[in-house]
Amino acid sequence: MERVIVNDVGPRDGLQNDPATVSPADRAGLIRDLVAAGVPAVEAVSFVSPKAVPKMAGAAEVIAALDLDAADFSALIPNRKGYELAREAGVRSVAVVLSATDTMNRKNINMDLDTTVRVCSEILEQASRDGVNGRAYVSVALGCPYEGDVPEDRIRDLTRTMFDAGATEVIVADTIGAGNPAQVKSLFSRLVPDFGADRLSAHFHDTRALALANAWQALECGIRKFDASIGGLGGCPFAPGAAGNLATEDLVSLLHQAGFDTGIDLDALLAVVDRVRELVGHPVGGRALAWLHNHRAAAAAAG
Repeated sequence: MERVIVNDVGPRDGLQNDPATVSPADRAGLIRDLVAAGVPAVEAVSFVSPKAVPKMAGAAEVIAALDLDAADFSALIPNRKGYELAREAGVRSVAVVLSATDTMNRKNINMDLDTTVRVCSEILEQASRDGVNGRAYVSVALGCPYEGDVPEDRIRDLTRTMFDAGATEVIVADTIGAGNPAQVKSLFSRLVPDFGADRLSAHFHDTRALALANAWQALECGIRKFDASIGGLGGCPFAPGAAGNLATEDLVSLLHQAGFDTGIDLDALLAVVDRVRELVGHPVGGRALAWLHNHRAAAAAAG
């Protein structure tokens, strides 16, 4: 069976946008549970200032509690200082983020697009020199809350710039869940011939209930690596009350039913969803969660 890599971003992107605050020890425990379920890659932490994002405090403590050989653990890096802290902690994979519009960069990190590109490029260049795996997110690729539709040429140019700076992978991110399958097909049909499907990844949000449909379209375009979040953790600050990231259990269920291999034990993954619910103190779970639990119970009853 053909392999698809799932990178679980719940411990970082998910919990960062969740109302609950989860301790570093519990975040590390969640990550270990994900790895035990077979998840091969996890975005574990963000080395951002704890004053700016208190929910991500204790990043070095989380990393220290992990067996770094057990999976591909990555850290989100907002700036050069964050990169230095990640290196001190022993992180082997880092990810930088640039928004595809000037306004989003200014609102999100108080830098214009050109400055953000320069800072991200410098971090990626340093990571390449240090032998650290460097990834780059191109966010709001399918729609910006401030500027609306984003030209595909800009996404292509930013992707090329990140690869030229040394990125090993570029993650095309529908940060606010604005995209639809037609847009996904159009964009990846341009990016894949230029850069190769093996160097691209996709990140979808379920704001408009299109995350799975968008993931399927990306699969059809050749993409074989996806971000997802356990229990659908996360949210969209521009759509209060909307669903968050594409749920890992939904994506894995789709992939398995379609004949792809992920290396993930879906039953074990469902147990992790239960743990997440206990950690955050509110209901979590993808759209298929009820069916998955019922299907598992029926299978167990049948022996």
